[in-house]
Amino acid sequence: MLYEFLLPLQSYVSGFNIFRYISFRAAGAAITSLLFTFIVGPAILRWLQGMQVHQVVRAGTPDSHAGKGKTPTMGGIIILSAITGSTLLWMRFDSRYVWLALAVTLLMGAIGFLDDYLKLKQKREGKRNDGLVERYKLAGQVTIGAALGTFIWLVPLNTLPGASTTLPFYKYVLIIPAIPLLYVPFVTFVMTGTSNAVNLTDGLDGLASGLMAIAMLTMAVFAYVMGRTDAAEYLQVFYLRGAGELTIFCLAVFGAAVGFLWYNAYPAQVFMGDTGSLALGGALGAVAILLKSEFLVLIVGGVFVAETLSVIIQRSTFKWRKRRHGLEYAQQHRVFLRAPIHHHFELKGWPETQVVVRFWILGALCAFLAISTLKIR
Repeated sequence: MLYEFLLPLQSYVSGFNIFRYISFRAAGAAITSLLFTFIVGPAILRWLQGMQVHQVVRAGTPDSHAGKGKTPTMGGIIILSAITGSTLLWMRFDSRYVWLALAVTLLMGAIGFLDDYLKLKQKREGKRNDGLVERYKLAGQVTIGAALGTFIWLVPLNTLPGASTTLPFYKYVLIIPAIPLLYVPFVTFVMTGTSNAVNLTDGLDGLASGLMAIAMLTMAVFAYVMGRTDAAEYLQVFYLRGAGELTIFCLAVFGAAVGFLWYNAYPAQVFMGDTGSLALGGALGAVAILLKSEFLVLIVGGVFVAETLSVIIQRSTFKWRKRRHGLEYAQQHRVFLRAPIHHHFELKGWPETQVVVRFWILGALCAFLAISTLKIR
């Protein structure tokens, strides 16, 4: 919005030329998003408390989390408000990259909001609070992923083929499926995987918020590099015309995640709920897909991947042992004390804050490794 209104005035005031630079607008997006959470956060928090929108503690969560059932949830509304307001303020309105990323984020947030709302409604009615039926939630995620993949395939955003991706550590290697239609399920898998991975990680105060801030800051670096011809040529990565605008979106998400930590740090005043976790996961997946860096997100979101794998391993081995040796044996021989893996370390005796900070450190390590792929090619 500021770009559209103020840049044309550069002929009268030369200082407005600064809005031409993505770096300036991206920094503005991060600051605005952060401040936005401070401005709207208290009002939304009071509204959630007044509505008695309390957290539904997941089954299988350690007993130490029992008291969190009185903490407000659906704080993802704060995150979505900050991301949307900041992005619209600083983006170029002709950027299809940003519109797609923002649309995916809001749609994923809408699915999460419906899930949170149904959980709370069922809790008040004394029913089993499962929220949105799992297959319906998955259907929504698949639909969003398929729609994004189809659009990119049919309407390429740059000179590269729409149905294509790249590999980290390799220079100018473009993977194009033999059957372009296969690109759609690939994008769908990435989208559902990232959104559910962040959702699974959101189990401790500040854990998902901090990791998302690190991941989106890292993706902002890639968006900026891939959107500049000189930087892309120097670092031997594909130049994606117009992708630099995603830097603004990434830093808006970064600012919103950091700002939300003000309320979500231990002891949390509010939880993001599925409203926030699915939206943030969708944002990460959308940026990775738009930058043709789907495999890179495995490194950037290494902690999210570990959290997801811990759940898959726990469930699959439990079912196999139950079928082979019986229920009692399967219960006594679990791979992890509790899944996702952050609960495993809690039951090992780590305080919640220690788990969170150590996972943040691992997230930062993954970020540095991802950034190193720009030079190790």
